[in-house]
Amino acid sequence: MSATKTALVISAHAADFVWRCGGAIALHAEMGYQVTVLCLSFGERGESAKLWKQPGMTLDAVKAARRAEAERAAKALGVHDLVSMDLGDYPLELTRTDKEAVVDVIRRVQPRFMLSHSHYDPYNTDHSYATQVALECRMIAQAWGHRPGEKVLGAPQLYLFEPHQTEQMGWKPDTFLDITPVWAKKRAAIECMEGQEHLWDYYTRVAQNRANHFKRNSGGQSGGRDCKYAEGFQSVFPRTVDEL
Repeated sequence: MSATKTALVISAHAADFVWRCGGAIALHAEMGYQVTVLCLSFGERGESAKLWKQPGMTLDAVKAARRAEAERAAKALGVHDLVSMDLGDYPLELTRTDKEAVVDVIRRVQPRFMLSHSHYDPYNTDHSYATQVALECRMIAQAWGHRPGEKVLGAPQLYLFEPHQTEQMGWKPDTFLDITPVWAKKRAAIECMEGQEHLWDYYTRVAQNRANHFKRNSGGQSGGRDCKYAEGFQSVFPRTVDEL
């Protein structure tokens, strides 16, 4: 594990990291973490309806707009490095070479923890595919026989951030993070995603709802911590702790 505190987000599309874990990014950046965000695609085909409704719009212009939005949002959140792979979306598909490029990023970052999508998403299979890729590439990055001589990955936790319709995804959060101190940064990043303005207030309400869950699980009305905005995550692997 690197002496520098690091984290890695693997995002299917250019906006996903903003809605779903922007608070975690900003909070850990303030803690001194170097947070790398890897966007597998710009979401140019399936998540840019507002842009496509403009007369004369082209694929290159949509990609450029989405890249610019992601870069502005990353800056607002304090992202250390934004890596855009431009692999296409709807459907998102990676070759073996693409996966090895993801492994290269994982080994370079040596993250203390990783974040990606839910295991299942029938509304957007790009999302669950991205998590399949994250798990596969995490495994490869741990293999001593993959490019021997390189520093192998340890065993970072993979947290699954909240999908859009949780009831349909089988997503069950076991970790709630108070993002109240950095909410202004997340909201600023949200407003950078102009191509999906219809989601701005939706994800504000999600954060407020998760704050209620944070308070309930931190002690409720009997000494529970106050919280106005929070994010929920589901951990994939067992966690080792010295005390609960």
